[in-house]
Amino acid sequence: MAMLGISFVTMLVAFDQTVVGTALPTIVAELRGFELYAWVATSYLLTSVITVPIFGRLGDYFGRKPFVIASIVVFTAASVLCGAANSMMFLVIARALQGIGGGILVGTAFACIPDLFPDSVVRLRWQVLMSSAFGIANAIGPSLGGFLTQYYGWRSAFYVNLPVGLLSLVFVWRYLPHVRHIKARGKIRLDWPGSLLIAVALGSLQMLVESLSQHGVTAGVAALAVLAAASGVALWKWEQRAEQPILPLDMFANRSLAALFVLSILCGYSMFSLIFYAPLLLQGGFGLSPKDAGVLITPLVVFITIGSIVNGRIVTRIRRPNAMLYIGCALLALACVGTAAATRAMPHTILMGLMMLAGIGLGFVLPNLTVFAQETSGREHLGIATALLQSLRMIGGMFGAAVTGTLITHLYSRGVRDALTSANATAWWHTMRDPQILVNRDAQDTLLASLAHAGQNGAALLEQARVSLVTAIHMGIAVAAVIAVVALWRCASVPHVSITRRSEPVPVAE
Repeated sequence: MAMLGISFVTMLVAFDQTVVGTALPTIVAELRGFELYAWVATSYLLTSVITVPIFGRLGDYFGRKPFVIASIVVFTAASVLCGAANSMMFLVIARALQGIGGGILVGTAFACIPDLFPDSVVRLRWQVLMSSAFGIANAIGPSLGGFLTQYYGWRSAFYVNLPVGLLSLVFVWRYLPHVRHIKARGKIRLDWPGSLLIAVALGSLQMLVESLSQHGVTAGVAALAVLAAASGVALWKWEQRAEQPILPLDMFANRSLAALFVLSILCGYSMFSLIFYAPLLLQGGFGLSPKDAGVLITPLVVFITIGSIVNGRIVTRIRRPNAMLYIGCALLALACVGTAAATRAMPHTILMGLMMLAGIGLGFVLPNLTVFAQETSGREHLGIATALLQSLRMIGGMFGAAVTGTLITHLYSRGVRDALTSANATAWWHTMRDPQILVNRDAQDTLLASLAHAGQNGAALLEQARVSLVTAIHMGIAVAAVIAVVALWRCASVPHVSITRRSEPVPVAE
């Protein structure tokens, strides 16, 4: 019953990633603010990245159950606020609050599984239940997001979290045991300076990525770079002498953990680039409806689960479990290359096949990163190692969403400006500079009427805008493909990990 509660929590996270991703192009088209498109994703990732390691460590100290409960409440309430957003800025702020809840949830809920099942072989078998829950949410998420957006409005894509959140709250409250691993000598002193430095370092790093790509080198960007570097160095120095560090630096001296952390960043970059911008390619670039785009994206998230289940059956039976990392990264790279070359005329079965390859690849990589890290971290650092792995994946995703989004914005704007200049139609630059025009059918009709009245070929200009958007997204996904190839190369740096049975008793629940 406790695992069932954790599975519902997993569904809560999966619904948010898949339903909202499909609805996002329509959301931006209605709220009008494509310049904040990436921030809808990165604001969530930023606050998640900050809170995951903090609460992962607090879960080691105080037990995870109170934080899992708090995360469900915050996440569900923030989902309601997202659904009530009346502007892009409001939505970005609500998503940041949702990210806090999601970060606490990821930092604590996923570490509950080794609490319940110390034996890694048994744990892999039980993770089939969790993978199934993730798969159910992923299977219906993109299609549900497209269906809700098309027939009930995009706000319903956020409200769907409410019943799942309430259900998960009931099960976690009732059945999840309260387990603590660290019995501290004397009073536990929370490392609040370390927590603050983590927030400043990661927050300034995110702002630096966004500002540098949008505005180039300016005084403000230079100040952010200095702040990110200074806070990073201060964090490193402080954690070396902290009595109870929020971020134990000895984990980074572990060769296996350090290699897994790097892989998590690289895979997060490619994963989030696909999840957030493949829907925009299908809807804005290829002109598909939200529902049809959701159907094509579904294999990506469904086969993450199927790949995880297949991986669980294989990885404990082969002599070199690390081979699964190589296969997974190779499949992910292949899927990114195929997506970067996709055209509107490409059969939908091939597009779905590419999404399937990406999903299987991630299904082979993501669970193994977690299990390998838990095998090598030791029980005292189990929570923070699991949380840090998730957090670094989000950092990779944060960079992926920001860099890819900025690249798309610049390339699309340049292509549209050139097309309008050639047609002597620069008066419509303000209307067409935002790719939301390619998703919003009503806005397109108004634009076409305006262009026709002025004697312009509006259909040709819109088609050139679509070509510019497709080219821009292709470039962004191509970069994600390169990152996936780098991840494949870095698999060689992961030392051999043996998944063996262990007779360690389950800690006594309080």
